[in-house]
Amino acid sequence: MEITVSPQLLSEYQGDAVVGGITAGGLLTGPLAEADRALEGLIGRLVESGEIRGKECEVTVLHTQGKLPTPRVAIVGLGEEGADRSFAVRRAMGAAARVLRDRGCRRVGTVLQQQVSETARAEHALRAVVEGAYVGLYRGEECKTAKELPEELQELCLLGIAEQGREAAASAVRAARVAGEATNYARRLVNLPANEVTPSRLAQEAVQVAERAGLEVEVLEPEQIGALGMGGFTAVARGSEEPARLIVLRHRSNGSGPRVAFVGKGLTFDSGGISIKPAEKMEEMKQDMAGAAAVLAAMGAVGELKLELDIVGLIPATENLPSGRASKPGDVVKMLNGKTVEIISTDAEGRLILADALAYARQLGATHLIDVATLTGACIIALGHVAAGVMGNDGELMEAVMEAGERAGERMWRLPLFPEYRKQLESKIADLKNVGGRPAGAITGAWFLREFVGETAWAHIDIAGTAWNEKETPYQIEGATGAGTRTLIALAERMGGGMA
Repeated sequence: MEITVSPQLLSEYQGDAVVGGITAGGLLTGPLAEADRALEGLIGRLVESGEIRGKECEVTVLHTQGKLPTPRVAIVGLGEEGADRSFAVRRAMGAAARVLRDRGCRRVGTVLQQQVSETARAEHALRAVVEGAYVGLYRGEECKTAKELPEELQELCLLGIAEQGREAAASAVRAARVAGEATNYARRLVNLPANEVTPSRLAQEAVQVAERAGLEVEVLEPEQIGALGMGGFTAVARGSEEPARLIVLRHRSNGSGPRVAFVGKGLTFDSGGISIKPAEKMEEMKQDMAGAAAVLAAMGAVGELKLELDIVGLIPATENLPSGRASKPGDVVKMLNGKTVEIISTDAEGRLILADALAYARQLGATHLIDVATLTGACIIALGHVAAGVMGNDGELMEAVMEAGERAGERMWRLPLFPEYRKQLESKIADLKNVGGRPAGAITGAWFLREFVGETAWAHIDIAGTAWNEKETPYQIEGATGAGTRTLIALAERMGGGMA
């Protein structure tokens, strides 16, 4: 899809359709008021009759009958009035793009970026629109054998961009395209079945991403992982016949700023191991590498955008399966940083591989650690499928993560790591246990990781509730969401002195 910017007004665009938004209040302003005049009050009459309600993501397509150069105007609902409508605009563009594509439109213009509140910067609004279109247009049909792929949108034109703002707009659009493509790449990896996306396949994907984006890549095999002393990672991998991989991606710059590590949980399939999960919905456990997919996709975007920031992406990749070699509840393992862990549940495996990877990132000289993981079902209980949980040991870094999430259209909420929660991880025979019981499960999972980051600034993003869409919405299909990808990109831009 080609993304263009144009000074053209809605009344001048000659593509297949143009998209405008309306809030639940039904007030017609700016470009839509202009369209309403050209259509002799049609939009206003439909608002008055209740046929156009402004309900979030509700799309009404009107035929202009030659009264405008474009044959269709799509009116999409933005929901209730708010101080910052960037979330609503992002979703609205996704919903409208899907409807218009499925009606045969190939060239679509939009004025939605003009309808974001003045509290949002212009480039943020442009990015919301473009990224929303990419999210909405993703089909997720990687394994279907259709003889002919249906046609897609060929052009999205952002209208009303004044000549003096076109250079900044083009830069924002380019970054949005990279972020949108990265999000859908992460979704594709997560949606593919676990018999295709094994740890070895994930490593192959990383090599390809590195070649495209100009990154350095190193792939460590089981013997090397064991030689490093990664007892937690090795314990999880023992039950599978698929060899584990530790993927290391590096983006180097000429900057003298922080050295950042993105760490993504790479469980390409999680059965729970000996502490096996219930059979119902176990097929969805292919999504347990969503954190790894986000890191891999974000690292590719960082390379393509050539950000002035040193970043290493670490992906511990393995399966968690029961077998005669699998780790057992009650086993004690020694981690990379020397601490011993009593394994109470083999289904709390993600924290074991992440802990070793975080400790390794410190050895590589990282000054800031950010991990992304589908870590705990408890986070879903706490925050549902709306927001990811953010925890850490550095207030400034956590605030930067949450601001990046807001800019990227990914809601996040901060949870506490009070010292009292650490007591739940106390073990009688080891330095700590890998689970702390049912209370505050998301927090104790994060507390476990905290034991392996030392004094290094660290933020943990638990995307267990946001990585997978349980059902289709007007702006997004069922399945993987690419959660965390755009947040990591936005965070890297901020830390690298890019977008403010």
